[in-house]
Amino acid sequence: MSQAQLLNPRAAHTGDLAPGGRATRRKQHTRQARRRSLTARYLGYVGYFVGAGLISGAVVHHPLDPDRYTRIALYGAAVFLAATLLNEFLLAHERPGLRRMIVVIGASLALSFGIGMLSGGLQHFEDFPARGAVLVPAGLVVSFIAYVIKDPDIAARRIFGLVGLAVLITAALAFLGLREVAASMETSPGGGHSHGTADESAHGDDHAPATTQPAPAPATPTSPEAGPTSAEPTQSATSDGHGHFH
Repeated sequence: MSQAQLLNPRAAHTGDLAPGGRATRRKQHTRQARRRSLTARYLGYVGYFVGAGLISGAVVHHPLDPDRYTRIALYGAAVFLAATLLNEFLLAHERPGLRRMIVVIGASLALSFGIGMLSGGLQHFEDFPARGAVLVPAGLVVSFIAYVIKDPDIAARRIFGLVGLAVLITAALAFLGLREVAASMETSPGGGHSHGTADESAHGDDHAPATTQPAPAPATPTSPEAGPTSAEPTQSATSDGHGHFH
């Protein structure tokens, strides 16, 4: 700082705010950084929903094809974890230490599966009533605990506070209620869907018109000495018109 600026601090402060000053350059740099991070923030935001969506479908349909839906669940967890790393570490103003990073990664994975269980159980409850009755309350509890652990501004002891107790009671009531609904749905005919199993093909065949093929007529052995049959008159019988078979 020059001697004139030292003698006149107001002039020095005005110089910082003037066009081309340090304050103006700092604001421009902040705007440019936000513009550059638009793509990253968008990908991080979408990654949460895509990852949770893949997990929600996988945890519900897992019994149908365990190998396939295990892979889908792993893909969803990877997408959700990548979004967490992008939002919590790369775009964060202050990067946490290694210990906090491990806690956030573990809590994020638990949060992704909790959200997936909750949303998948609700979405496909009519298709898998018994499984949805378990996934919905379990997903509610898991997602709440994981969210509290993941958020650095929330104390972990809040899990055992009034909000945690309310979540636990809600989950228990949801389990009891959904289990009764699932039992009534399973006893009623026509509940659920089969995702293209043999039952669908069997029901589809019931509506198809039945076609029967006539049985072929038994062949009658012929010998060179045997004459023509009555069903097939000879050329001479047809020509003379007397019906005499030779």
